[in-house]
Amino acid sequence: MEDIKTRVRRFINENFVMGAKSVEFSDSDSFMDHHLVDSTGFLELVTFLEETYDISIEDQEMVPENLDSLESIERFLGTKLKA
Repeated sequence: MEDIKTRVRRFINENFVMGAKSVEFSDSDSFMDHHLVDSTGFLELVTFLEETYDISIEDQEMVPENLDSLESIERFLGTKLKA
């Protein structure tokens, strides 16, 4: 089974990166600081996470601390999936 960071990285490369090849970014790189995902893209990312991991992300959970890097998403999903 594919780990969270690998799956989300693939989703970002397939849906938000323009051009023929993927963009290299580290697990801790901010999506916003590196212009990988814009505000509309975050909504698409939230929908992807909800559908992929069968969770519900509340409005108050849609903050950079939870969703602005691969590491933050992995940590956030870890707590959501344990609940």
